[in-house]
Amino acid sequence: MLVRVLASTIAGIDAVPVEVETDISKGLPSYTIVGLPGGAVRESADRVRAAIRNSGLRFPGRKITINLAPADLRKDGALLDLPIALSILCAEGVVPADALGKFMVGGELSLDGSVKPVRGVLSQALLARQTGLSGIIVPSANFEEAELVSGLTVIPAETLREAVAILSGEVHPQRKRRRGPIAGPGEPHGPDLRDVVGQPVARRALEIAATGEHALLLFGPPGCGKTMLAERMPGILPDFEEDEALETAKIYSAAGEPPWPRLITRRPFRTAHHSATPAGLVGGGNPPRPGEITFAHGGVLFLDEFSEFRRESREALRQPLESGEIRIARAGNVYRFPCRFLLIAATNLCPCGGAGHPKRICRCSPPVLLRFSQKFSGPLLDRFDLSVTVAPLSGDDWSASSGGEESIAVRRRVSAARRV
Repeated sequence: MLVRVLASTIAGIDAVPVEVETDISKGLPSYTIVGLPGGAVRESADRVRAAIRNSGLRFPGRKITINLAPADLRKDGALLDLPIALSILCAEGVVPADALGKFMVGGELSLDGSVKPVRGVLSQALLARQTGLSGIIVPSANFEEAELVSGLTVIPAETLREAVAILSGEVHPQRKRRRGPIAGPGEPHGPDLRDVVGQPVARRALEIAATGEHALLLFGPPGCGKTMLAERMPGILPDFEEDEALETAKIYSAAGEPPWPRLITRRPFRTAHHSATPAGLVGGGNPPRPGEITFAHGGVLFLDEFSEFRRESREALRQPLESGEIRIARAGNVYRFPCRFLLIAATNLCPCGGAGHPKRICRCSPPVLLRFSQKFSGPLLDRFDLSVTVAPLSGDDWSASSGGEESIAVRRRVSAARRV
């Protein structure tokens, strides 16, 4: 008997449909998986066999052939365990084919039959809705991710036995409480701009950068407040729209980080150490993984000590800043990672840090200052729409100032300006 189950594999941050075709025929007992399976998928044979037997179900002692279509797409990860197991049980008549055909299935199996969480469930749920399926069967631990997608029936499964019972109509799926709005006001937005004393020019630059999504370069000696200013940028950005929140949450889901409410309702704020490689910053590896610019999608990427980054790391930012996405080619496939982010970079005015400070003397020689000024290429500096020099506050500034506007007031102006 031939059975088809719709599943998916993760390519970059997107779910790609995979059809699990299972054929059980007469012959010597064997178990074969074809269709360009990765290492984790090939190893699923032992996991699936043990999970079925330890769930109190009979594993067929015949010739089993499993094809993962399309055959030219490499399938990686353990999320195909559950669809393979259910397709075998469906071919044996344990699970009704009409019930299984309504759902996309994904999940990793433990040897005792429990269903373990997997990455990329949010992408799978979006694919299921796009495909026109009525629902998706997911590990119970991934239920909240899948529930973010409206118009889709989500069936959480703790064990393989529970999934079989639900599909067979023996039990009704356990209903869990739905989460609140995916994106909306009321959530704390991090440090408040009110904490910044003085610095009217820098505060104004933050507001302009937030309004127009302009890259911002902050110059200034150590201790003048560059990092403090950058950390308050997310608080003045407008709230997420639902489609923005879903796209950002999909990135974290595909990377294996659950999109908890903080990642759904608040714009991300990411930082990178100056020793970061180009792959760590913009993405790379095999299979490709997102870099910090993708994790900052929809939010802020702050690069402190920008002059200390490797030249190739700094220059790698040029194309993503221009296009809003990064494309990585591996083994004939092209992976797309979105990266529409607001870049804030901070650097000293000289290597010793004395330049621009009222109480310190710059000890750098002219050749050193010349080499320092040549660290940033012209095309890279062109990507920064704003550059501001942040000066340290004097004692009189501290005593005369009582702080500025709250972030929420600035955020209202930014939101109103963006709507124009």
